Amino acid sequence: MRWLLGLTVVLAFAGSADAAEQELELSVAGRTTLATLRTPAAMTPDTPLVVMTHGTLAHKDMEVIQGIAKALEQRGIASLAHTLSLGLDRRKGMYDCAVRHDYAAEDAVTEIGAWVGRAKDASRLVFAFGHSRGGNQVARYLAAGRTPQVAGAVLLAPVTAKAEADLRAAYAKTYGKPLEPFLELATKAVADGRDGEWMDVPGFVYCRNAVVTARAFASFYAVDASQDTAALVARVKLPVLVLAATKDTVVPDVAAAFAPLAASSGGRVQLDKIEDADHFFRDLFAEDVADRIAEFIKQTR
Repeated sequence: MRWLLGLTVVLAFAGSADAAEQELELSVAGRTTLATLRTPAAMTPDTPLVVMTHGTLAHKDMEVIQGIAKALEQRGIASLAHTLSLGLDRRKGMYDCAVRHDYAAEDAVTEIGAWVGRAKDASRLVFAFGHSRGGNQVARYLAAGRTPQVAGAVLLAPVTAKAEADLRAAYAKTYGKPLEPFLELATKAVADGRDGEWMDVPGFVYCRNAVVTARAFASFYAVDASQDTAALVARVKLPVLVLAATKDTVVPDVAAAFAPLAASSGGRVQLDKIEDADHFFRDLFAEDVADRIAEFIKQTR
């Protein structure tokens, strides 16, 4: 657990010591990151705990994360939902597109690992969970070469290699200028050791007219084997549950991307579909997701 060296944990309790919801702070690489720990009334060290990572530019308090966390609590499962720093201290809410971008997709690996380490203080049975791009980042954590401290993982509508390719292909249509010249500048700067060089670009992920570092732009737009979430999952030995939404228009190919792996993994990788759900699993679909997670945890224990 070398990536946890030097971390400082500060707890800010919301309510009494036996409250079901606590706000946590964790210092990672000099930045304070935030999380919410939700626990069922009968929390013990044997209570399963799910560490939840959100999607692109999002946060721990978004509807899909909160809805599933509360549904898990009703099923006797604790959760620790954290907000990725994305290079900022005490980041809250959606990332402000007016703020400069200096972070990379792989930065999440260290933060996920740190929060998993924190979760191990509360439970002997910790699972990793990631939604959308967070699903890919959880898969990166699992495949990072370190011994994962989790019993298994749940990937909810995870980003696929095709979705990343589609993002690149749509750049010119979305932002009015071709991707290639900006990507060439970014990759050259990174190769020359100028990772932190600032660039003005017509668009970055969801943000128009953004200011980004070369490393940030290259991380999200250069072709990278780590963008293939299914290939990452194939490299790990832990049980993994992949949940696809049948009406997902953001990452519509989750089922197709993971079906071959699920069929050949001998049951280690499970693929399930949530009928009629979209990418954000609102309302009663959060209950469906929680049911699948609870069953997966029961099988894994």
